[in-house]
Amino acid sequence: MIRKDFLHHLAALAMGAGFSKLHNTEDPLAPGWATTRQPDFLKQGDIIAITAPAGYISYEEIQPALQQLKSWGLVVRLGSTIGKRDGTFGGTDRERLADLQSMLDDKEIKAILCARGGYGLVRIVDGLNFAGFRKHPKWVIGFSDITVLHAHLFRKTGFASIHSKMCNSFPTYWALADELQKATILSIRDMLFGKPMQFRIPSTLHNRLGKAAGRLVGGNCKTLETLAGSPSDLNTKGCILFLEDTGEYLYSIDRMFWNLKRSGKLEHLTGLIIGGFKHKPSEKPEEEFGRNLQQIVLEKVQDCSYPVCFDFPVGHQRNNFALKCGAMVQLDVGRDIVRLDELVQGKGMSG
Repeated sequence: MIRKDFLHHLAALAMGAGFSKLHNTEDPLAPGWATTRQPDFLKQGDIIAITAPAGYISYEEIQPALQQLKSWGLVVRLGSTIGKRDGTFGGTDRERLADLQSMLDDKEIKAILCARGGYGLVRIVDGLNFAGFRKHPKWVIGFSDITVLHAHLFRKTGFASIHSKMCNSFPTYWALADELQKATILSIRDMLFGKPMQFRIPSTLHNRLGKAAGRLVGGNCKTLETLAGSPSDLNTKGCILFLEDTGEYLYSIDRMFWNLKRSGKLEHLTGLIIGGFKHKPSEKPEEEFGRNLQQIVLEKVQDCSYPVCFDFPVGHQRNNFALKCGAMVQLDVGRDIVRLDELVQGKGMSG
């Protein structure tokens, strides 16, 4: 499907869903948002801020990321939550909310890098105000628990954000890092500075072939499950959904996908991308679930005709490349190669 046809198709889907306002700030799939809203791309000398809206991180732990960001020509501003601790959190709820809110409001800051995941964003997300962000949009970067912020930001503003590694994943010694480590970190730089997404990965036997176009949305599967029915819940209609997770039993993964199916999030996709899913073995071998990840997923989408891709390089793993949430993309799942390409629509737009 070519881009022009796809954009008309997306607008038609939104009209069919009963959206009446041209710019509905509560749903980024409404008519009038047929192009990707995204902050301006960065240039040398721009300010990138680091905050800890979820788990705790120390000054020492962020040093590799700080040095790498500076090597890209960026000015790094540390938030007040770096080094703070309240249990497992990077400061109290009030401190984490205030730190993140101040960065969203600051017109000088061009990007916000979340220091790490863990848990905590759902405790503060409803307190966020995006009035200042809409005037001065900026890139929000992170994954895992940061899925809450990606989903909420997209639902409330329609702006793109970056799903990627965070400070606790930057290699301690860049010169000693292997090429895969470097490539995943550099994919963040490339996205921030405006390079469109382009992936070419080997296909797998479990993939379901086909071509699709749509907005790229998703993140951590368990986190998205917990957002169902909330103000941060994703509308996946007409989208390409990517999912990843770690540390879950296979039966729990099966339950997650039943939730996605029963809540309608799988029914009207244009494509599905499955990243890393590290599952825990059953504590008792005789209680092993009896279905693997591929069987779990394909069972839930057997009545859908869109392409499905497994083993995409995203998730709680070393090959976790940056993805642009909210971007228009084209997915081509071929017999030998899977292609994911961003549909470029011009330079960053501020509203």
